[in-house]
Amino acid sequence: MVLKDRLVRYLAHVRGGDGWEQPLMDHLRNVGRLSESFAGKIGLGDAGKMIGLLHDLGKYSRSFQNYLLSSSGKINPDSEEYMDPFSKKGKIDHSTAGAKYIWEKLRGVGKCGQGEVCAQIMALCIASHHSGMIDCLSKDDKLVFWDRMDKPDEGTRYSECLSAMENELKTLLNESLDDSKVNSTVNSFFSYLNKTARFSTGEKYGFSTIGAFNLGMTARFLLSCLVDADRIDSAEFEDPSRKKERLRRRDFDWQTGIDRLERVLDSYKQDSQVNEIRRRISDECLERADDPQGIYTLSVPTGGGKTLLSLRYAMRHALRHDLHRIIYVVPFTSIIEQNAQEVRSILEGEGDACPWVLEHHSNIEPERQTWSYKLAAENWDCPVVFTTMVQFLETLFRGGNSRVRRMHMLAKTVLVFDEIQSLPIKCTHLFCNALNFLVEQAGSTAVLCTATQPTLDRLSSLGNPGLAEKGELHMAENSELVSDKTSLFDDLRRVRVSNLSRSGGWSKEEIGDLALKRLEDFGNCLVVVNTKTWAKRLFEYCSSETEAEVTFHLSTGQCPAHRKERLAVIRKRLSEGRRVLCISTQLIEAGVDVDFGAVIRFIAGLDSIAQAAGRCNRHGELRDSEGVPMMGDVSIVNPSEEKISTLKDILIGQEKTKRILSEYEEEHRHELKACEATDYSGLLDPITLYRYFDYFFFERTDEMGYNFSGKGSRDDNLLNLLSLNDKSGLAEFNVKRKSTGKAPLLLQSFKFAGDIFRAIDAPTNSVICPYGAGKELISKLCSLSIGFEFEEYGTLLRRAQQYSVNVFPNVWKRLCNAGAVHEIQEGEGVFYLDKAFYNSDFGLCLEQDSPMELLMS
Repeated sequence: MVLKDRLVRYLAHVRGGDGWEQPLMDHLRNVGRLSESFAGKIGLGDAGKMIGLLHDLGKYSRSFQNYLLSSSGKINPDSEEYMDPFSKKGKIDHSTAGAKYIWEKLRGVGKCGQGEVCAQIMALCIASHHSGMIDCLSKDDKLVFWDRMDKPDEGTRYSECLSAMENELKTLLNESLDDSKVNSTVNSFFSYLNKTARFSTGEKYGFSTIGAFNLGMTARFLLSCLVDADRIDSAEFEDPSRKKERLRRRDFDWQTGIDRLERVLDSYKQDSQVNEIRRRISDECLERADDPQGIYTLSVPTGGGKTLLSLRYAMRHALRHDLHRIIYVVPFTSIIEQNAQEVRSILEGEGDACPWVLEHHSNIEPERQTWSYKLAAENWDCPVVFTTMVQFLETLFRGGNSRVRRMHMLAKTVLVFDEIQSLPIKCTHLFCNALNFLVEQAGSTAVLCTATQPTLDRLSSLGNPGLAEKGELHMAENSELVSDKTSLFDDLRRVRVSNLSRSGGWSKEEIGDLALKRLEDFGNCLVVVNTKTWAKRLFEYCSSETEAEVTFHLSTGQCPAHRKERLAVIRKRLSEGRRVLCISTQLIEAGVDVDFGAVIRFIAGLDSIAQAAGRCNRHGELRDSEGVPMMGDVSIVNPSEEKISTLKDILIGQEKTKRILSEYEEEHRHELKACEATDYSGLLDPITLYRYFDYFFFERTDEMGYNFSGKGSRDDNLLNLLSLNDKSGLAEFNVKRKSTGKAPLLLQSFKFAGDIFRAIDAPTNSVICPYGAGKELISKLCSLSIGFEFEEYGTLLRRAQQYSVNVFPNVWKRLCNAGAVHEIQEGEGVFYLDKAFYNSDFGLCLEQDSPMELLMS
């Protein structure tokens, strides 16, 4: 069938190293089993098995088999069967056949279109398993899905594949799709969809934005199950040791981790008021770990020990509810490095079958995914995962399949969001709806951790009741894990806040002199600015006035390894009582464990000011010259000039903070006048922060659905593209179905939305920097035989995360023009930086005036 001189044998893959062949039936069976297991987490195991068995049905065509054998060198180029593998790569459609099969088998089941809805979702997954989720409606209102199902036979080779299908596959499909089984499958699938999408609203099969959004989330979840199953089996065929490694990762139990953590906590001395309070909070949260699953908040002041108390809660909750993993979602890569190492040192022990902790902030993922990269990519299969908000959001909404494969790992999981206030405003409704789906439909629990809780559960209170219909969080009953937040914040108050903002602002020299004065008074000082330009200017001024080893600079121009080393030196000097003056961008605010006696913060959002205050007298150990406990000093200043016109979050945050400051002065004018001081410490109280977020969100409710314009033929938002899509020219499609009593079909523009989505506004390129061990990594990546050493490739890429910097397009263009960036190997899409462009103080250095600071990756 494949070749005249070969036995009829249908193949899925041919291994690059030794030419070993994987039978197609083996691959379909393996993917079906894995996909069934993954989809079973939301009760759709039968659907997962079906799409796994059918995803590569198109590989039964003679043209695909000849292409596979030609590309692996098993057909002589002189043979009439030979196909040029380069010109045919990606050109032979092998995904439509399986999609057509399930569409034809199920679409006629049910009087109200039940089978059609189920068939569409399953067919979408099969058709999308290489390209990423395809559109149902394109941006120019073409019926993409239906056109795909009507694709002519000469393009899909559907009839040929049905005829060539092996008996074992026919038997498996017949068992799943006989009359009784198919009705049962459709009924159970549709029952899940009906509950998830909440079709019924008084009238049969009514419609809602959130319901349609949840239909799309179900489709994406199933696609995740299929893609991950497909890639796992493909990778394990290439390297059979991977299967043993995957199975070993199951060999852990939460009780072991709990016991290890408790031993560490018991060893901590309760020798200060702060440590006693931390233990009290931890014990209180532990008591709540047996509560039902849901969405909870953990509102703890900075320095309250959120990482370990949330881990303690999460492991006990996971054990109680039989959950598979804990995923920490944080805003900054710097927090990942610090917190992951702390958790790893507690949980991982000698003799463990596999690591407990995985860090994933892959800021060097090439935009064009090569096969070698796909095999090396992470899928978050680990008990405890630390990742960034960017990675989390892109897993849920970005196009392509390199990220979507991880989505099913978010089911039956404890999701801990650290510093949740950093969520991009434009993603608000998408995030809220997705998190509700993961908790209500996928069996997960979420904990929102921060000292500055945003009001994501009461968006409808911002003067627009319709916001609830677009999506706000559904909190658990008694959702706050800390019983008395007000008293807790009072107990942990460790700083005095001064508002030094003034008309005309502060010059560079004045701010620098203030920092030097605080350094003289307290022995150390932290200055947090809004832009890398200001950080560089202040560092240059202050370092010229102090000893070289005293002044430090931190920004995302430095690679993570560089920042980590700088922070280690800073912490050591602080612990030894030596002088430190640190000039940093806002990356230091969220979760970085440093303890200064004085902090100066450029005016910004009140949440940022509160986070900066958390780096001051963090452990309550500040003493005066006579050993008497004293408060730390936090000063708010406004620079005389600041280029932040493109930073809308900071601009609006500044405006709302000024409003809060004005109101605070009015409300406390008698106290302020009486003490002849400007003590604004009450700004950090929960009630004041709630008021700030109300002001901040109120002005931006129109942005929360991720608006876009200039794309295609209309202005729209991603929330609509991923739900009702009722701004399209085919908005009446489901209205007509409703009039006939039929359930709605999916009309989402998945691919269009995925192409638009970015968790951060500006796209970036990542570059590996020649700092420290980064030089050796660059050398190894450049010399690696990537096609055959993909395991080593993946290992090196993961290590390279610590030596990578994200670069915005304008700077990337200048680097390219200067010959400063080079590709590790042609076509891989991974780049490294010339050593002349990396500075020991500032990191990546090209003279620029860049107001943008990349905070998440």
